[in-house]
Amino acid sequence: MLVNADFHIHSCFSMASSKDMLIKNIAPKSSQKGLHLLGTGDGVHPGWLDIVEESTDYLGDGIYHANGCDFVLTCEVEGKNRIHHLIIIPDMDTARELSDKLPSKNKAFNGRPKTRYGGAELLDLVHEYDCLIGPAHAFTPWTGMYKSYDSIYDCYQNKPDFVELGLSADTLMADRVSELKDFTFLTNSDAHSPWPHRLGREFNQIELEDISYTSIKKAIKNRDVKANYGLVPNLGKYHMTACTKCHKLIDSLLAKDNKMKCRCGGTIKKGVDFRISEIADFSKPKHPDFRPDYVHLMPLAEIIASVHDKGVTTKTVQGIWQKLIDNFKTEIDVLINVPLEDINKIDSNVSGAIESFRNGTVTIVPGGGGRYGQILFENKVEKPKPVTLDNF
Repeated sequence: MLVNADFHIHSCFSMASSKDMLIKNIAPKSSQKGLHLLGTGDGVHPGWLDIVEESTDYLGDGIYHANGCDFVLTCEVEGKNRIHHLIIIPDMDTARELSDKLPSKNKAFNGRPKTRYGGAELLDLVHEYDCLIGPAHAFTPWTGMYKSYDSIYDCYQNKPDFVELGLSADTLMADRVSELKDFTFLTNSDAHSPWPHRLGREFNQIELEDISYTSIKKAIKNRDVKANYGLVPNLGKYHMTACTKCHKLIDSLLAKDNKMKCRCGGTIKKGVDFRISEIADFSKPKHPDFRPDYVHLMPLAEIIASVHDKGVTTKTVQGIWQKLIDNFKTEIDVLINVPLEDINKIDSNVSGAIESFRNGTVTIVPGGGGRYGQILFENKVEKPKPVTLDNF
């Protein structure tokens, strides 16, 4: 069975997360999105585990159900060198025992705990409990594994179970790194709010024998992800090298020469695009035979907001979004499957934008320095040029 799965979100207990990140809100919004399986996030936080138990029906073999959505226990852990790791957990008893074993001073109040453990120690610990582990948003400059290591094996000393690409990378970029040729790539949302433009903004279409932890583990081990769906990488807020204060895109070599300091006084953050070029073995991607398609998309509400020049949560945008969902059931179907002529009957501007994504002709102002990229519609925005020696 083909399942749309998003394994990485956060609960109301994580820093910078919405207080509405509760099962009662997440489950119905996930169903409207078109997701079948969701990670719970924050799966070693005692309070969140209590809420998951109280808010769901346990179906067995690690699966919890609420309001049309199935959940598997997951968590993100910040380890040594501020590197983030994503863990998929077999069941509630294991989650509580792992929570007790994980050395962390803040896990009682922060859903994403910090620990002194490095990647190798975390891998050994969670594998003792039959968990799966891999680097979260592996290339992200603040907390991705590759910001500190040139090799995944330097971090884990062994082979982790998967690699999460993150919002600023895709398989075209990651498959330039030869050591990743045998890894399953996951694309997840890292959502901090239950809005459908956050949940499932990246997701995986994965072949499962059934909805169970056993089947999830087998599919990831056997590389049975059939498609990765996610943002065009240059929409990611760390795709290009840029200043975190003024957000100017800056030539990466110039930034290094200036010790990552912008003339505005801000700190320049190395972009995922440049970081991959530093560790890449190939100038062009070399995809292994099992690697699935990477399908670029953008949350429907953000497409509507862009073409109508309105805020994502405004009545105009949400009204159009709801009309599309009422007619076509799920957001993922609207973005991928619904005929464009049917969407055109509701909103011709939106159908045109979706067509651009489907045929790969969308034009984007790249993101960087903590600011998301921006889609160009009808030449409303002038595309900026990176700062070079001539204009630094």
